[in-house]
Order: sequence, then structure tokens, then C-alpha cells
Amino acid sequence: MLTVSVKWLKEVFPKVEIDTSQPPYVFKCQLYDLTGVPPERQKIMVKGGLLKDDADWATVGVKEGQKMMMMGTADEIVKAPEKGPIFMEDLPEEEQVVALGHTAGLFNLGNTCYMNSTVQCLHSVPDLKSALSNYPSQKSSDLDQTSHMLTAATRELFNELDKSVKPVAPMQFWMVLRKKYPQFGQLHNGVYMQQDAEECWTQLLYTLSQSLRSPSPSQNPDTIKELFGIELVSRVHCQESGEESSETESVYSLKCHISQEVNHLHEGLKHGLKSELEKASPSLGRSAIYLKESCINALPRYLTVQFVRFFWKRESNQKAKILRKVDYPLQLDVYDFCSDDLRKNLEAPRQILRDEEGKKAGLKAKVKSSSSKDNDAKMTDVEGPSNESVKSSNSTSGEDKESHLTGIYDLVAVLTHKGRSADSGHYVAWVKQESGKWIEYDDDNPIPQREEDITKLSGGGDWHMAYICMYKARAFPV
Repeated sequence: MLTVSVKWLKEVFPKVEIDTSQPPYVFKCQLYDLTGVPPERQKIMVKGGLLKDDADWATVGVKEGQKMMMMGTADEIVKAPEKGPIFMEDLPEEEQVVALGHTAGLFNLGNTCYMNSTVQCLHSVPDLKSALSNYPSQKSSDLDQTSHMLTAATRELFNELDKSVKPVAPMQFWMVLRKKYPQFGQLHNGVYMQQDAEECWTQLLYTLSQSLRSPSPSQNPDTIKELFGIELVSRVHCQESGEESSETESVYSLKCHISQEVNHLHEGLKHGLKSELEKASPSLGRSAIYLKESCINALPRYLTVQFVRFFWKRESNQKAKILRKVDYPLQLDVYDFCSDDLRKNLEAPRQILRDEEGKKAGLKAKVKSSSSKDNDAKMTDVEGPSNESVKSSNSTSGEDKESHLTGIYDLVAVLTHKGRSADSGHYVAWVKQESGKWIEYDDDNPIPQREEDITKLSGGGDWHMAYICMYKARAFPV
């Protein structure tokens, strides 16, 4: 780290830190936060000319305490005439965000699109933002320092995104993420490498699951498990020996396995809940093949699905990508994947939901089989529980929580990957706003999209294709 002073117009900014392991573009993002001058407008004078975005700091030769001069004009805010109409630019930034209908984008700090797209998807979960806002500044005794720092950095980044209409530079978050998980700091020829968005997603959720725990018995002790945790119960059977056992595990996502027979998410999930494993058989006295068949025993408020598109290719010794088209719905019903016990708990909420929708359509309530796929397919959007009801259900028992869920989910975010390798290409987040509009977050560039185009990100070519889908539980009105 070097510390320099930067003069811009009549202002001087002393003690601006330069991380010489990062390209100068990151330094320009820091100056953007200080001055409001976008990086592309900045002209920073150094020995030999202007500082380029991708220059090598060692070649530039900047020294500790050096004085630098920057030229460039900041984004101007249009001032409305007295008693005239109020322009959006005149509103406080928080109100501009509301008027704009979406939050800010994130600057790419050098192959960080995997991180930006993950952050944008998780930032769209109100319950997660609420839990982070209540996170204390003081580290608890049972939490390691880097986990605390990453949780605090996530909280601050979410706050910045909510309050800003300009792109945000996630410098602090990125630095702490690399400190907590060094694999995200891998370099190739002096440049930070592209990383896997699913790994970033999983590692961040794991950290938050450790830190966002409530010591109070009246509140849910594990916020992340409540929001994203899927409980699976599995039957492990060896056909050769007849041995059978059961096991329970908690995961943060369902896997959609892709093969020649898989054309739709429903088929891929069915494949993902079955697997073969080889392990020692006590009765046979040797290794044998066991079939593991899983079903869902407890549902979260946000259901995450990962499309298993990447695999290790031995011939080329690198990750390859399955480009096959796999369709996914805007509304997903997971009733068929649930255990018998969970299905029984879902019966009443599903019937209530049907009755409510029937009333809206002018029909009388009828008793119907909750497993009727035809009726489920025709179900329309209904409002989920209010924030108050969600908070209250978080502190109730597991049975009460299930009584509010229906097993039906609505798509709220898609993380896509464009390219043929996990170690290259480009990640983008497509997020549904509270207004119902969809926004494509391509790093620092938020772009409005039509809902009918979201399900076209299903693969089959070199265009963006779904890698992670996040669905929100549809609950009956409370």
C-alpha cells in the first residue's frame, strides 16, 4: 500500500491509499467516490503522461507521499427553478433510488463480475438486508475476525447500494472476501483471475450463516438456514446386500443435473435428487454401490437452484461447460420432490391459496386434491405475507413456518454465465424488483428487461444462460 495526495480543482485529498496489487482503474474508482468524477473522465498526471486504467504501478513509479493532480468534471445535478417542477436529480439520493425503481450497479474491479452478480442477487432479499442491518459492530466471542469483517462489509455494501444511484465500487468487500477466502485472490500474469460465481455464493452464505445467529431463544437462531436452508432426507440402499439406512442433511441449493434426457428444470432436479456412491459394505466385507434417493423434508423462504453446467475435462485439464438448453419456469412447484410428512403440512396452505385465487376469479371454494398438477399450473401470483408476518413467523416453530408455505415458488433472480469456461466468460445478475420489473445488472450498468425474456436465458448457445436461479416462496395471505 502507498499513500499519496491528490489535487483536484481547488481541493486536495491527503492520504489516499493505493493498493499497488490492483490496476489503476481501482484507484480511479476510489477517486470517483471522493470527487464524483467518473473514471472515464479522470485525467491523472504522472511521470511520462496520463495514468492508464491498466498500467503497471511498478512502471509508473509512484512513490510514498507523492502529490498527484487530477483533471475532470464531476456529474452535475440539475437545479430546478424556484417554485418550478421538482426534477429527480434534485431529490436526495435515497429518493432518487425509489423514483428510479432500482438500486445501483457495481464497478468491475478486474474480473469481479462473479462477485458483483452474486451480491446483486442476494441484495434483493429483504429479510437478509434486515438481518444484516441488525448485525452488531462488535464481534461476538465465538466468531472469527475475518467472518465478522466480511459480514460487516456485506452490510455496508448493501447499504451503499440502497442509497446510491451512481455505481458503487465494492473495494472493501472485495478485499475482505479475498482475505477470508484466498482462492478469490488468485493471480495469473499479475491479473486477478475470473472465479466461479457459485463458489462465491456458497462461501458468502456459509459465512453469513455463522455470523447471523441470534442468541435470543425467542428468535430464530439461524437466519440463513431459515431463509435459504433446504432439509433433505435420504434413503441409502444397496441392492446387492440389501442394506438400507437413512440420513438427513441441510443444503443451501438444489442441483439441476444436465444430461441428454434433461430438457426442463423439473427433470434436472429429479436427477439431482438421485445419486450413486461407492462405500464399504459391512455385510459384504468389501466396497459396493449404494443408491441414494433424497426428498425435501423442510422448505426455505428462498429456494436456490444451481444448474450443474461445469465439469472437469481430463483431456484439456480444465473446467468445461455444458451448453445444453434447459428450460425453467417463472413459477416452480416442488410438491413432487417433498417427503410424505412435508406434503401433509403443505395440504392446507395449498388449498387456502387455491380458494383465495378462486375468489379472485369469482369461483366458489372447492375441496381439491393438493397433488393436482393441472390446478397448480394455473395458479396465479398472490401477495406473500407482509414483512410483519414474515418476522413473526421467523420466531415461531418449524410447524408454524411450514403452515405458511405452499411449496410453490416465484422466480426473483437469475445469475447467468456467458462463455465456455468457468475460468473465463462473464457473469450477470437479472433481478426482479419489488415493483415487478426486471433489471439486468451487468456490473455498473443496470438495464431494464421484459419478464418474458428472462426465461429465454435457458442455454443452447453462447448467449447468457442460467447458472443459478433464486425463487421466493409463495405463501397464503395471513
